[in-house]
Amino acid sequence: MAPVLDSVLTCPQCGHAKREHMPTDACQFFYECEQCKTMLRPKAGDCCVFCSYGSVKCPPVQMQRGCSSCGV
Repeated sequence: MAPVLDSVLTCPQCGHAKREHMPTDACQFFYECEQCKTMLRPKAGDCCVFCSYGSVKCPPVQMQRGCSSCGV
């Protein structure tokens, strides 16, 4: 089964949500909320902002192979 490549990121500070396309070849460690300008970073134990704040986990996690670029 192919991974879902779009996820809705929701800012924990202001609640702003935006659909974003996820990279398949790297983790995204930083994401700036376009509304409040808060810089999002992954929560402890997560490999990227999509795993922490997205509606869908990143492609490597979806495929249950972990993330090779960050070791999670």
